[in-house]
Amino acid sequence: MKAITVVPKTENSLAYDDVPEPDPSTGSILVEAVAVGVCGTDVEIATGKYGWAPPGRERLVLGHESLGRVLEAPEGSGVAAGDLVAGIVRRPDPVPCPSCAVGEWDMCLNGQYTERGIKEIDGFMSQRWRIEPGYVTKLDPTLGILGVLLEPTTVVAKAWEQVAHMETRAFWQPRTVLVTGAGPIGQLAALLGVQRGLEVHVLDRMETGTKPDLVRALGATYHHGSAHDLPFDPDIVIECTGVGQVISDVITKVGAGGVVCLTGVGSGGRTTGLATADVATELVLQNNVVVGSVNANRRHFYRAAQALERADRDWLGRLVSRRVPPERVQEAFDRGPDDIKVVVEFTGA
Repeated sequence: MKAITVVPKTENSLAYDDVPEPDPSTGSILVEAVAVGVCGTDVEIATGKYGWAPPGRERLVLGHESLGRVLEAPEGSGVAAGDLVAGIVRRPDPVPCPSCAVGEWDMCLNGQYTERGIKEIDGFMSQRWRIEPGYVTKLDPTLGILGVLLEPTTVVAKAWEQVAHMETRAFWQPRTVLVTGAGPIGQLAALLGVQRGLEVHVLDRMETGTKPDLVRALGATYHHGSAHDLPFDPDIVIECTGVGQVISDVITKVGAGGVVCLTGVGSGGRTTGLATADVATELVLQNNVVVGSVNANRRHFYRAAQALERADRDWLGRLVSRRVPPERVQEAFDRGPDDIKVVVEFTGA
């Protein structure tokens, strides 16, 4: 069979090559790939920034935003042949640390976890893949190829869970949410905010085009420019850009008693404005909270599947901006300004 692979930490190594069939020891459930989403993590691995091949191997099969159809599954696995499924990405560390021991591997404490398509386990960009029972999520069949949005939705499902935990610390009734970034994570964060009945605002640098149109179609309000120019102080901020200046701006813009949840992963970036101690002073005096959130565990996959099932299919369909066959995979990694979610499509859903 064929798979999309890279040599981690090596530029220009992306290839669609012959690879062995997946080893039955890697999972008793055999899945035929339907589609795999491409995200910033995949692009960074493909450009040699990071990534780890399985032990004893040079190449890593890419892909963690999976969608597939079950070919074979044992009794009691929770899925059957023909089911549309997505795979959970992270695996607990072998020690295990206290978090991994109780199934909270997204909160791993020692960093020895592994991740499909990222860290020491092959991903899902292959014609067939195997997975263990308990690490697979069954999807509503009416989603079709839109089920490929499950994994990015889990990221924001966890982020919203982190925000919800803050509601128990005081008498707090949030009404407005600001989402920074109108890419796929930002759009899905806004979707979950709308589903929660909140007043949702999305901030991005684009003035026109697909991103603003999608936000407005969701029933949210679109803004461009700086967070400091907004005419309100949000109760909640879901930060999805990882841009240093944006992070600095929203931390000082969030309203009293508010929560900023950081989901974007960036690198450096020059900022202007308040010094760190001044930012900390504002946080303290306003009883604000800043929390980071990354990855997801089993319950976040379940909740994300519920959110997609409730979502408008036409709106979800507009998030998938391009479908690229695996033999032209490089096109999927060359993203355009109007791209939201580009997917590598292996077979029809």
